[in-house]
Amino acid sequence: MVLVVLILCLLPLLSMIMMMKRKHDSSCYMLNYECYQPSQSLKLDTEASCRVVLRNKNLGWEQYKFLLKTIVSSGLGEETYSPANVVAAKEADPSLPDSLQELDHIFFQTLDNLFAKSRVSPQHIDILVVNVSLLSPSPSLSSRIINRYNMRPDIKAFNLAGMGCSASLIAVDLVRQLFKTYKNKLAIVVSTESLGPNWYAGVDKSMMLSNCLFRSGGCSMLLTNRSEFRDAAIFKLKHLVRTHFGSNDEAYNCCIQVEDNEGYAGFRLTKKLTKAAAQVFVINLKVLLPKILPLSEIIRFVFIYLIRWAKGNKIKLTEALITGDLNLRSGVDHFCIHPGGRAVIDGVGKSLGLSEYELEPARMALHRFGNTSAGGLWYVLGYMEAKKRLKKGDRVMMISFGAGFKCNNCLWEVLRDLDDTNVWEDCIHRYPPISLANPFAEKYGWINDEYVSFIRIEDCDFSTTA
Repeated sequence: MVLVVLILCLLPLLSMIMMMKRKHDSSCYMLNYECYQPSQSLKLDTEASCRVVLRNKNLGWEQYKFLLKTIVSSGLGEETYSPANVVAAKEADPSLPDSLQELDHIFFQTLDNLFAKSRVSPQHIDILVVNVSLLSPSPSLSSRIINRYNMRPDIKAFNLAGMGCSASLIAVDLVRQLFKTYKNKLAIVVSTESLGPNWYAGVDKSMMLSNCLFRSGGCSMLLTNRSEFRDAAIFKLKHLVRTHFGSNDEAYNCCIQVEDNEGYAGFRLTKKLTKAAAQVFVINLKVLLPKILPLSEIIRFVFIYLIRWAKGNKIKLTEALITGDLNLRSGVDHFCIHPGGRAVIDGVGKSLGLSEYELEPARMALHRFGNTSAGGLWYVLGYMEAKKRLKKGDRVMMISFGAGFKCNNCLWEVLRDLDDTNVWEDCIHRYPPISLANPFAEKYGWINDEYVSFIRIEDCDFSTTA
């Protein structure tokens, strides 16, 4: 009887130990990440942008005015990068070899640097997830990486297509779920986009936007659930919530790959995008915030909500965040916002009541590198690290949006003070600049609310124009 009683007393303790072990085993740590740094020959400054614009002979005066306004107000600077086929004036007739070469440069530069920095052999990788939305060849892109690095035959490889700008966190979530089943593993996530074969050559304004915003970029990440690597890790994934708003027709169609009336393929971005982003963002926050905010803050908000409700005043989530009735900073120290465009950054900042200091990393990533689609979040994170903002114990909230329409957000915990060299090393001393204004209008036109006119278009060097 004594033995039976002892066993019954120990069962809850043993159960708790097993649960803690299971939770520990399914932890997701990031060991390193590496962003893509294109060559200087691919830089899209004002002169190069002018040449690209004028190569499209389908454009009329109204389209030129629209492009000028968009480029000037986009939030992009002079140092973003374009695919090689665009620089070589081959965007109207892209080839498969050109498309694969564009991705190979991104894949192999980031992975070579990642393996060298982490001192991990490609043969030790157990899981590989590659996300490129707009190109899905056969063999798959993940197979190209496996072939290049001679990875093991038992590697678990996944190739994600069509997931849009928020695909990076979808890939991370896939790894996190796999870690619950596969113990003591190393995983690689490669996030980028194929822009070369998807350059739009038509005149539909809603499809011309993508040429003004999207730029070359990408990132590779090394993740693990091996406990012995914890001391070497830089982040621990605390929470991740994915929200899909595809059942809403308006949201589904606001960010979509289509052909225009003339048969030109491209990516359509409609005015409904900001509305869809706001709606799905609120849905996501309702699930994520209870997970990341301390219990005391949740209790305080419930108390405020009940008082307002008793007085007949309802309080919305976004209003509570703006007014401070719900203190988001009690659970978050830094905000890593997808640099999809100035409107996206402004919208998220307004919804969460963020300061310009908190929005600075996203604005600077957009200005320096443009909208690099699924890789964009990591350029924002790299900016925070280069500015030495990330300290041990800090919590970083990543916010991403993508076609579908999707909103994927997560929370990382910083495991050590971060100041490693990264893609910002050569220019971080110049950021933030005094002005984020794009010099395109100053050099090639004049713009105000009523009138737009190219006045020095003859200054362009057209020697490489097709």
